[in-house]
Amino acid sequence: MEYLIWIGAALAAIGIIGLVWCILQAVAAKRAGLQGEAMTAALRRVVVLNMAALAVSGLGLMLVVVGVILS
Repeated sequence: MEYLIWIGAALAAIGIIGLVWCILQAVAAKRAGLQGEAMTAALRRVVVLNMAALAVSGLGLMLVVVGVILS
């Protein structure tokens, strides 16, 4: 079950990269001086991608745990 550990680690890494990207996008929106509806629209996209990245990272960590338990 070693392959589950490696696949899970890769998914967790992809999720963490996605989370860092979301942070950078939110900081860029704040530095751009967006206000009102423009800021809301920018952050809505970031929140959706943030949740997706968090889900991918969580699934990856679950696969790692399952792989460790089964090995």
